[in-house]
Amino acid sequence: MPFSQAIMDVVIPATFVGPKATFTGMEDPEAYLTAFHTQMMLVGGSDAVRYKLFMNTLVETTMDWFISLPDGQVTSFAQLSTLFREQYIVNRAPLPNSYDLFEVRQY
Repeated sequence: MPFSQAIMDVVIPATFVGPKATFTGMEDPEAYLTAFHTQMMLVGGSDAVRYKLFMNTLVETTMDWFISLPDGQVTSFAQLSTLFREQYIVNRAPLPNSYDLFEVRQY
């Protein structure tokens, strides 16, 4: 597991309900992290719980990527977020530029 032992030792209460979002690898990673943080603020929980629940939202190839991280590498959510952004940066929504204004039409 990529998490440090301190994170792995934290137990998530059985009654805790985590975010319902999933990440397949096709979505914008920034938008997904924002949605995940927002949902976690609503339900609460410690940082260690946040790490474990984030792992639970990954599906398909994203879970394969996560499992491929070196054992014990992840020690903070900021570090996990950085690794996540770097891996899926190609899916980030492009920033608008001035050329986009040429496509604006009034009806």
